[in-house]
Amino acid sequence: MSHPLARHAKGGSSAPPRSNAVVGVLAFAGIVVSLMQTLVIPIVPELPRYLDASPSNAAWAITATLLAAAVATPVVGRLGDMFGKRRMLLVSVVLLVSGSVVCALSDSLVPMIVGRTLQGLSAAVVPLGISIMRDVLPAERLAGSTALMSASLGVGGALGLPAAAFIADRYDWHALFWISAALGVAALALLVLIVPESKVRTGGSFDLVGSLGLSAALVSLLLAVSKGGDWGWTSGTTLGLFAAAVLVFLLWGRYELRTAQPLVDLRTTARRQVLFTNLASVALGFSMFAMSLVLPQVLQLPEQTGYGLGKSMLAVGLILAPQGLVMMAMSAVSAGLTKAKGPKVTLMIGAVVVAAGYGLSIVLMSEVWHIVLVACVIGGGVGFAYGAMPALIMGAVPASETAAANSLNTLMRSMGTSFASALAGVILAQMTTGFGGHALPSENGFKTVMAIGAGAALLAFFLASFLPRRQATPEPDQPAEAAAGPAEISGARS
Repeated sequence: MSHPLARHAKGGSSAPPRSNAVVGVLAFAGIVVSLMQTLVIPIVPELPRYLDASPSNAAWAITATLLAAAVATPVVGRLGDMFGKRRMLLVSVVLLVSGSVVCALSDSLVPMIVGRTLQGLSAAVVPLGISIMRDVLPAERLAGSTALMSASLGVGGALGLPAAAFIADRYDWHALFWISAALGVAALALLVLIVPESKVRTGGSFDLVGSLGLSAALVSLLLAVSKGGDWGWTSGTTLGLFAAAVLVFLLWGRYELRTAQPLVDLRTTARRQVLFTNLASVALGFSMFAMSLVLPQVLQLPEQTGYGLGKSMLAVGLILAPQGLVMMAMSAVSAGLTKAKGPKVTLMIGAVVVAAGYGLSIVLMSEVWHIVLVACVIGGGVGFAYGAMPALIMGAVPASETAAANSLNTLMRSMGTSFASALAGVILAQMTTGFGGHALPSENGFKTVMAIGAGAALLAFFLASFLPRRQATPEPDQPAEAAAGPAEISGARS
């Protein structure tokens, strides 16, 4: 049986027309969506004043996006496999634009939460883009293109922070969302003009019960994780949500195994290559976000603390921006290594580089150039590792399940970032030092979080070691689907 990534090479080795443009547009759309994650970071301290709300209520503008993204990613991925990946990609970007406009017009809490929820519903753009690439690009272009698309999650966040800080510092905060809407419109227009629809479809009926069950379980889990610090980790609400998440996950899994057309094919997910890639994704998502929680705080804390560097938010964004460029550059190197040695080796090397970056931070965190070095090393490792994940997933699932499988992998990364945020919050709240009558996170607290980040990266390395040396071969697609080559697909439009 031929390798799944070579399926489209039958028509020749030359790339189909506009393939470079397709890759560029999809990567741009991924970056635009990932900008949403860092868009509000510069204004978080001011959100209660802007929205005339308490700090705990204003935090729902962040939590709503997290919950919406978790629910939308697997559901939209499955809908993409069924009804067209390009179609669902366009719907996702329309939701992003709509949410941005609602936020731009908001001056109170409720419309802001509604807008941020709509923005969160666009989170499936990256896995959908990766899946479209599998269907429409020739085999020789696939590894590098999917690596770039996968890395766009981190690239957009890294580059978006300084831009958002600059805009928030000089203009009304609503401008952040108007610019987000404009970028979304640009991405939408380019997607309509450039990106073809794939003919690879699963058909069948949508698993509504499965989607509701998974959504309930994810919301319960992530709500407990994200709000547990505010409510109390031993409070009845937090423990009740954790218990509900476990129960619903068990019932949902039992249902999915018994239904003919499940939302998530758990038997495919249980394959060694898919399972351990997803587990490593959780660990790497945790590791990547630990850096995002520590380095900005170290840069902003007053120099009088003895370990803070006293920089403005704009300076913080500029200092951390190079990591996004390194991440993008390393995605290309990751693709080359994947072609030569396989995605397992690439993922393991990326995890080791991330762990090394965190190790450096334990001893190098007292100068600006230390922070730049640490951020770039970790960003490079993340670019390596994230670039390998789509190849591992697509090497083990049929093309008709690509969007759902990639969406689940993206969800696993997001779960890791949520766990990192919760655990880091607990550690930094407990390990404090007094300064000017206020309790601030201590230097040892920051180092502890970074050490845990290193441990998470090493856990990802350990999990990746269980991946098969050779990629698994997915089940064949239906003949009509497998016959669709890039030349035929490139002319299709939904």
